[in-house]
Amino acid sequence: MSEQTTIHIGGSWRSAVSGATREILDPADATVLAVVAEGGVADTDAAVSAARAAFDGGEWPQTPVQERAALLRRTADLLHRDREILGLLESRDAGKTLEEGRVDVDCVADAFRYFADLVVGEGGGRVVDAGTPDVHSVVVHEPVGVCALITPWNYPLLQASWKIAPALAAGNTFVLKPSEITPLSTVALIGLLAEAGLPAGVANLVTGPGDPVGARLAAHPDVDLVSFTGGLTSGTKVMRAAADSVKKVALELGGKNPNVVFADACNTEEGFDTAVDQALNAAFMHSGQVCSAGSRLIVEESVAERFVAELARRADRIRLGRGTDPDVECGPLVSAAQRERTEGYVASALAEGAVLRSGGRRPDGPGYFYRPTVLDGCHRGMRVVREEVFGPVLTVETFRTEAEAVALANDTEYGLAGAVWTSDPGRGRRVAGRLRHGTVWINDFHPYLPQAEWGGFGKSGIGRELGPSGLAEYRETKHVYQNLAPRPVRWFAG
Repeated sequence: MSEQTTIHIGGSWRSAVSGATREILDPADATVLAVVAEGGVADTDAAVSAARAAFDGGEWPQTPVQERAALLRRTADLLHRDREILGLLESRDAGKTLEEGRVDVDCVADAFRYFADLVVGEGGGRVVDAGTPDVHSVVVHEPVGVCALITPWNYPLLQASWKIAPALAAGNTFVLKPSEITPLSTVALIGLLAEAGLPAGVANLVTGPGDPVGARLAAHPDVDLVSFTGGLTSGTKVMRAAADSVKKVALELGGKNPNVVFADACNTEEGFDTAVDQALNAAFMHSGQVCSAGSRLIVEESVAERFVAELARRADRIRLGRGTDPDVECGPLVSAAQRERTEGYVASALAEGAVLRSGGRRPDGPGYFYRPTVLDGCHRGMRVVREEVFGPVLTVETFRTEAEAVALANDTEYGLAGAVWTSDPGRGRRVAGRLRHGTVWINDFHPYLPQAEWGGFGKSGIGRELGPSGLAEYRETKHVYQNLAPRPVRWFAG
């Protein structure tokens, strides 16, 4: 496979039908990192045809679950083997630190192993008591069919695995479209699936832009399911395009995630230090380019000034640079467009009355870097508080009562994730129970488990990834009713 043959259809690597290519830029210095094929409608249709043929007439959907699970485990082993190579690809392509890239590879391997264990541990279906010994009734699960998997640029390898692993575990075939900005680790993952022994045509890949590749996949009549992770605007387009063929749709569309800090969490120096440190991690991990980033700090008024002052002081000391530098703590934004978008949100916040406590500028030098930014004095009327920035920008709001904290945290169209910090276990559970978000952390931020569902309320999307529900997304449920003693009904006289 050369750099220009990054489209994988029916078991073979190829260039785009049009011959078009795209340069992939290194966000740390804006130089060309790689050149990939720029697929279009013709490539997408060919990939769907290959996936359709592999599902309708191929062996994979009928492969015993033990064999499917074994392939997922072999893939996990190959990921472990290539951990350094893939971690470096993820770091160079997406701009994150090398250690973040390595952790991503570990999490991808964990996802493959989890879904392998999950399908093997299932029984042969749920027996339903029909109330008579003459009937055997069972509910079984079958693969959906051809799945279109559309992944984002911020966690290309991780987000691909959250879709690929359950899709394959359930017996589906798929066409994958990674982000046109960060496709390199996904191309490598498809290669590992082939090395693990996945039959030709089961896994297909089209590198190319959302329009036309993603749009064609969402609308294609031979696609049975589309799973999309990305922005709200694109997600609604996917849903509309899928409606005509009434295909299954799963959407993860980001969030505007609250991080609620009660004063009692800061009663000790250790508690104060931990809450500040975790607020930095929540907001600035991967330069804030995280769907679950804790970009809304909601802190109790009595400790707010001290808390924000220390937070801003530490934010100013975050070391920026190329992710492969061992001393670097935060990499660049993924593109010039993403940095300009971030700058626009900061400018609008300042115009609306926010107070700049740290950052708010580009550092000198090449690349798409932007200083971690803390904006104090924010309120719900500001765009920067309402809308997902996807950059290193943290807004600060304050509250006086528990009820006010909950109201602020829930005052969003999104509902992906949130956190509450308190030394009172009862308050932690009480507030977590009232937050309308798909994941709620108490005295922590960011960890997830492959065995626990991930997804959001409201405009954060529909459906769930990971956990048993993540596998169920890729299945159809069938009821098989067998009459063991058939006899005439005599409903009609004859």
